Amino acid sequence: MPHKMLKLSTLAILIAGASQASAAVYTVVPVANADSAGVKQLASQDYFAEAQANANSTPITVSSTGISNTITNPDLVIKKESCFEEQCVKIGENGIPEDIRKYSVASMAKRGSEGTPIADTTPYYQNRQDIISLSQLDNYCSHNFGYGICDIWAKTQYFGDEYTDGNEQDGQGLGGLQKKQSAWTNGYYSNIIALVNDQRVATKADEFSGYTEEQKKAGLVSIVSTDDHFTTDAIVNGVVDNYNFGTTSSALLTNKASTHPRAFEKRGFVNTFTTNPFTATPLILLPPVSGDAFVKTMGQTTANSAVKTTDGLLVVGSSSFAESYTHDIDRHIPNKDDVNIGLDFKDDIYRACATTPTDVYNQWECQFSTFANEAAFWLVGNDGITKSGVIGSNLAAVDPDDDHLSFQASAQAVALKADGNPIVVGYSTNDVNNKLYAIQAAYFTAPVGDLSSWTRTLIPGLAIREDDSGDFSYTMANGVNSKSVIVGDAKGNGTKPQRAFIYQVDQGNAKFFDQLVPSLFFKDSNSNAAAINNNGQVVGWVDVEASNGAEARHRAFTYIYGATVQGPLKAGGAWMLDDLTNDNGAANSEANSYRILNATSINNAGVIAATASYCQGGYANLSKLAHCNSTEQQVIVKLVPNANATAADIHPRAKDEEQPFKRSGGSLGILALTALGFIGFRRRK
Repeated sequence: MPHKMLKLSTLAILIAGASQASAAVYTVVPVANADSAGVKQLASQDYFAEAQANANSTPITVSSTGISNTITNPDLVIKKESCFEEQCVKIGENGIPEDIRKYSVASMAKRGSEGTPIADTTPYYQNRQDIISLSQLDNYCSHNFGYGICDIWAKTQYFGDEYTDGNEQDGQGLGGLQKKQSAWTNGYYSNIIALVNDQRVATKADEFSGYTEEQKKAGLVSIVSTDDHFTTDAIVNGVVDNYNFGTTSSALLTNKASTHPRAFEKRGFVNTFTTNPFTATPLILLPPVSGDAFVKTMGQTTANSAVKTTDGLLVVGSSSFAESYTHDIDRHIPNKDDVNIGLDFKDDIYRACATTPTDVYNQWECQFSTFANEAAFWLVGNDGITKSGVIGSNLAAVDPDDDHLSFQASAQAVALKADGNPIVVGYSTNDVNNKLYAIQAAYFTAPVGDLSSWTRTLIPGLAIREDDSGDFSYTMANGVNSKSVIVGDAKGNGTKPQRAFIYQVDQGNAKFFDQLVPSLFFKDSNSNAAAINNNGQVVGWVDVEASNGAEARHRAFTYIYGATVQGPLKAGGAWMLDDLTNDNGAANSEANSYRILNATSINNAGVIAATASYCQGGYANLSKLAHCNSTEQQVIVKLVPNANATAADIHPRAKDEEQPFKRSGGSLGILALTALGFIGFRRRK
């Protein structure tokens, strides 16, 4: 009898251990998906008649871009800033987790392919600016990615998703660069919209009043966009206090001949609001140059990051400062057989665009004008822009030794140091041994109160050599914190991988994550370090498999730099966010319904904005690359730290499609596993 009681007691322990699901380090809080109100605005628009069936049947994808540091819950009293120290998440009445501080997430929704990303100052960070045709996209892919399917990748980017193989000109593709180039006669429907949380954000470019008198005199007559048919593409990059900001294309307009020019390719915007971010006062950021009418008319700007100062909102990005036309025209014109709108490209008209800016919107060729761009800033106060300027390096707009390369620089992120001075990071053209213009990661500093005086410093350890044997084709910094710790990426030369790096100003060279954490960043894996908060926590993505001639799948990661511990995350450690959101529960649990693809931003409370895959009802098992047996879609989420999480709540997922040993409803703890081993041993005897 005592022996039998011992067995029953042991089984009771096992059952109890199996019925208790573990916690996770982060709770996944949904933000937006294809059914969100703002996304439905894009979905409800008619699309091109040829592609309407595809537009109705193909889901719109959403992606996160940034997260606010400011809470929008007026009833909440915060005792500690970090969500690792004070609980910031609860389960709502409907069973859905909620971020009780209500941090706003910036994001975008996209219908089809972009062609060339609106977030890039120049397409794919190439200072040649010549990726404008199908063949150039194919060449870029072959040289930089090495995919075995570059022809398919290029056609998708040019003709759009769901293009007709063998009859690409039938117009059935969604999005794509060709749609933008053909808008002159064919019209245009928005492909990308800006979102804050799950609502569309409009910009001044959606209104005819958003265009200057100089632009109207240069040929603009009216705007095509209406309330139910907007023609701008836009991305919102962040929310800071009562501002949101980002980059928008021009709307499609009409000219004297009733064809459809765009006033510019892209310009930064800032929206100021009081209580509702969707009823804001919009502002377009003009190029801060003087004397160049062509730049003022068609030159581009971007708004990439911002920080609140005592004088207002300091916005940083890029701005055109000169035309980058060269005599090598073939690099800068479209292939007329690809565009296929019945117009021949006239070289002499293209050459005259910069010298006759009063007529640029009546000439199709001028729509392909390119510019040299510099890092720039705008200080936005209560009464609009109070200061603006370029963060200049004073190199020639076009490389005199290689006339198809132009100067390119951009400010990608900004932070205020402890002394109140701003530090801006991004990239800037470096003249390598007077032989090559190369885009290289850099940071820029300015003294307090003097935004007209900036110092550029190239980040050491990322040098680019002038020949094809160099390590990198370009490098760029993506994020910076108040302690001057910088993160970014270095694109390997040719098909060499993109490698994430971290650098502390004035402390040696940049360090690569594949050297710091080789267990996570395997050899030749691609990686991206997107952002870092003031506590030294880095987020981004890394490949989780070798590419094998196609784009590799990747997953989001986090890394703790310096000595500051973040809850159970120890200094110097790195983790896949899939492991930190794993509660080790049942396959159909809410936590197992997500796989975190990309972490784009993190605030000082430790809340992460991310893009995830969502499987309704949960993935087939808990493994990293488990398949979904039901509906799967891309969604925007917040990852909110659990204040009571410990190291025991970190549950590494099994490898692809490996079924973890577990019971439905919970996991087997160490005591239960030990007891099972003992029972098994006894039975074998």
